[in-house]
Amino acid sequence: MKESLAAMDDKDVHLKKDVHLIDIVSIGLGTAVGVSIFSVVAPTAALAGPGMLLAMAAATLPMILFAIVYAFMGAAAPVSGASYEWSRRYIHPFVGFFIAWLRIAGSTAAMVVLTVVLISYLGMIVAMPLKPAMFVVFSIVFIANLLGISVAAKGQTAMLIVLLATCVIFVFISAPKVDFHNFSPLLSKGWGGVIAAIPLMITLFLGIESATEVGGEIKHPGRNIPLGIAISVILTTLVYFGVAASALGVLGEERLAASSAPLLDTAVAAVGDIGKPLIIVSAFVAIGSSINATFMIFTRFLYAMGKTGALPSVLGQVHSRFHTPHWACVMAYALCCAGLLLPSNLVFLFLAVNIPTLLKYAATSLSAINLLRKEPKLYDAASFRPGRRVIDLLAALGIISALGIIVMGLSAD
Repeated sequence: MKESLAAMDDKDVHLKKDVHLIDIVSIGLGTAVGVSIFSVVAPTAALAGPGMLLAMAAATLPMILFAIVYAFMGAAAPVSGASYEWSRRYIHPFVGFFIAWLRIAGSTAAMVVLTVVLISYLGMIVAMPLKPAMFVVFSIVFIANLLGISVAAKGQTAMLIVLLATCVIFVFISAPKVDFHNFSPLLSKGWGGVIAAIPLMITLFLGIESATEVGGEIKHPGRNIPLGIAISVILTTLVYFGVAASALGVLGEERLAASSAPLLDTAVAAVGDIGKPLIIVSAFVAIGSSINATFMIFTRFLYAMGKTGALPSVLGQVHSRFHTPHWACVMAYALCCAGLLLPSNLVFLFLAVNIPTLLKYAATSLSAINLLRKEPKLYDAASFRPGRRVIDLLAALGIISALGIIVMGLSAD
């Protein structure tokens, strides 16, 4: 670390293939299970009542479409900075450039949102000034990612294990206090409430495919990317249904809808004040893993843009010792620090995060359609390749779903 970054540049050095199956799962699960599980349950209960569980089930359908498309693209054309590279190669360079710049803004906003919420949970233990504490978090994540993909991935995996353990404990301690009368009537707010809750529920799953952004660093990507995405979708769905059903069963529709900290209130109602540390730990690892995963993929599309000349070529350089896109890490770190000046309005920040993500899904779906026509040999060589007509159909539905969700989200209060 004493050597200057500039002295370590080497055009012949490549990113290291050091991402394994469990890392793919931890990146996907870590990105998806962040702030949303702690913030979405209450408003969806207000909109749909017990029907929130139906809204959650409906929200899994478009994500399954996207997951299959991403699994195919990750197997057929694994590359780091995938959301930029696929759009650039298979649609048009400008589309890739546009999507990547939206993601730069979205990733910066995501880092700010996640870190604000993380500090708010840590503030339950010890008071700390918001902006300096956010700067410290950004710095820790930057150093971990600078030192190598394996360092960041191992930290991600450790947080995943803790997260899953705390969620299992939460469901277990809540079970004796669940009142099944709280699930009836299922449609207390009608089908209109269920439909209104779907856009919020979809935010729970955004980012499940994030590991494709480090596709060039994944060992055996043809096998591991599709399998990793499938496992991530299954685990995320189980976590969300278990946690949401427990909160609804313990608190009931009215108390859950009125709660500003639904999981915390559920744990306290189930086992008293000793439930607070469990939720604080769960929130810390869930949001911490999202911050780490978001920063990791942030650096990869900056790196990809540097390699193609869409951004200064220095961003496409790789550290000869750590095999990381170190200048891209520096740029992402600088943008995160600049993000400290963003408005603190969470509606603005969530729109800045989710709209670029959904446009990325639409662009990737279109890329899948075009890959079949432009590079059929990649399809033939892919270890995971649904039928051509199946891919065309799923990708077309993916485009319609992504654009439809954006419209629904913009019209939601």
